[in-house]
Amino acid sequence: MAWLFLIISGLAEVGGVTSMKLSNGFRNWKGTAGAIVFGIGSFYFLSRALEGIPLSTGYGIWTGIGSVGSVLLGMIFFGDSRNWKKLLFVGLIMIGVIGLKTTGGGH
Repeated sequence: MAWLFLIISGLAEVGGVTSMKLSNGFRNWKGTAGAIVFGIGSFYFLSRALEGIPLSTGYGIWTGIGSVGSVLLGMIFFGDSRNWKKLLFVGLIMIGVIGLKTTGGGH
């Protein structure tokens, strides 16, 4: 269950960052509300995940999901640049997340 919580927390982190972008500097109430709700959800599920996953593994994967998800959403929906170097480094983050999962599983 801890791994499911970790995935949910990572996806909520992506939702929070995206909502923060949509909040327009916290001037748009819908984006602001989304950032708050997703942020609370992200930290709640991360805390639940860390009950069964080591801190180093859980936090590393959580930040990886947030980073990769945010970069990809930025490219798809916000017109962020899409060059091969950026895609290479996103791929390296994904390799790191997979490495953490396969080597740092549980207690």
